[in-house]
Amino acid sequence: MLLVIDAGNTETVLGVFEGDELMDHWRIATVRGRTEDEYRLLLGGLLAGEGYERAKLTGVALASVVPPVAAALRAVASDLADGPLLEVGPGVKTGMPILIDNPREVGADRIVNAVAAASMYGTPAVVVDFGTSTNFDVVSSAGEYIGGVIATGLEVSQEALVRATAALRRVELTPPRSVIGKGTVEAIQSGLLYGHAGLVDGVMQRIIAELGDEVHTLATGGLAATIVPFCSTVDTVDQFLTLHGLRMVFGLNHE
Repeated sequence: MLLVIDAGNTETVLGVFEGDELMDHWRIATVRGRTEDEYRLLLGGLLAGEGYERAKLTGVALASVVPPVAAALRAVASDLADGPLLEVGPGVKTGMPILIDNPREVGADRIVNAVAAASMYGTPAVVVDFGTSTNFDVVSSAGEYIGGVIATGLEVSQEALVRATAALRRVELTPPRSVIGKGTVEAIQSGLLYGHAGLVDGVMQRIIAELGDEVHTLATGGLAATIVPFCSTVDTVDQFLTLHGLRMVFGLNHE
């Protein structure tokens, strides 16, 4: 069995695979100051609670965009699994050419998303990942990573709005009764949800026009289920795309 860990800026998602099947998964807050001992206790407890002993886990695949969190997880990996640790980064085989100006600057999560999208859904493909930022990653018809788009995430937009205004407050990210809000709360909900959906559709339409082919459009990330119902350009939601990509990259490097 393989343990996979995707440590993002806001949340960390873990999964256990047996072969190609995702057996269990967990989602926890990413805390930059969390110590090695805290991760050892927390992750060890989650795994033990479902009966996953160290001896049953034969490897760990890690992708992180938060350096202190990556360092802590590297340190505890050997306590969680009886096998090798693969941290996705420069020098790791992905099976996908990275055709951008500086391949080293692409986040590990974005690469594994692209790998999983190409393998599971075909090419060309666009993945929009709804997290702290909203990232679009593009795979060509030849299976090459050719770049993407980074936009402000939905929750970051809300935080910026609240911080920059005196009278506005955080709202629940649910659809209002109508696009035209009948009060301040509904007006904010409309602007956030429909505004972000409009951003996604606008960017996606421009990417598709540049690719010039029939494109597979996918969404993943913690906020995908919140936004995609209001988008017209996203075909498929796969909440575990990143975890599958980690599994695939681990397999390429530890056959």
